[in-house]
Amino acid sequence: MTSIPSVNLNDFTSGDPVRKQKFVDEIGKAYEEIGFVALKGHFLDDTLVDNLYTEVKNFFSLPVETKQKYEIPGIGGQRGYISFGKESAKGKKEGDLKEFWHFGQYVDDNPKLEAEYPANVEVEELPKFNETGKEAYKMLEKTAKYVLRALALHLGLEETYFDNYIHNGNSILRPIHYPPIQEEPKEAVRAAAHGDINLITLLMGAQGRGLQVQNHKGEWIDAIAEPDELMINVGDMLSRHTNNKLKSTIHRVINPPRELWGTSRYSIPFFMHPVSDMKLDVLESCIDAENPKKYDDITAGEFLHERLVELGLIKK
Repeated sequence: MTSIPSVNLNDFTSGDPVRKQKFVDEIGKAYEEIGFVALKGHFLDDTLVDNLYTEVKNFFSLPVETKQKYEIPGIGGQRGYISFGKESAKGKKEGDLKEFWHFGQYVDDNPKLEAEYPANVEVEELPKFNETGKEAYKMLEKTAKYVLRALALHLGLEETYFDNYIHNGNSILRPIHYPPIQEEPKEAVRAAAHGDINLITLLMGAQGRGLQVQNHKGEWIDAIAEPDELMINVGDMLSRHTNNKLKSTIHRVINPPRELWGTSRYSIPFFMHPVSDMKLDVLESCIDAENPKKYDDITAGEFLHERLVELGLIKK
């Protein structure tokens, strides 16, 4: 496969069983082959997208010492601000050329999870920042819920199989700023080649060239979304749960050509996580003689912790 397939969520939500099945088949095939789709028909409207980018740019334009007030020690970077070069991909020593922010779950009626998750961090300098972030979080979460319903049907499960696992799940909305490149980078790229930890990732901001996906031949292909599309990919948790039937594909963000070094890039991924006690044990329906069970049993919480240690965000 040499390009990213495009699908439309309106087919799935249309009420027409033929269009619904078409969406299930298209996204299922894409995720078995390359692990990425460009998705139209999501729940973010243009005004919300514009407002979110405005607030995100305003935040990253604040003075460094103001932003650093919001870097919270001791929580593995799960909420608030994470400064330049802190995170590196698994197996890489160089920190990526980016700074970012984390919005986390807005827990509904579950005191146990409210205690488990760190609180969201309020930015006092920007009165609309948190409210806009929350609204975008909710719309991306809603989009993800329908994508997972389609995947449940593709896997022969109940349509709502994932619903209870993702309600109050440990999902993260991460606005990223890749600042202008000031000098020839030694090793670091904007984001080194990596797979995502979570169930699925919904990415805003893949409109310009930068994101690349590795196909099964090992070739890097550009993943460029249309203005009204989100890029959505399979993460390692879902790949593991399906015995690698659905592919979590390695991807990266390359440095721009030298003439664009003076420009910032903003990108906003939403990492859809389940609740931490979801069992990621391989689904029986994904095991057969040709595809024996590839992964040990593990919960989502255990798997996340293991990976955050590997990424250097949590110290052993």
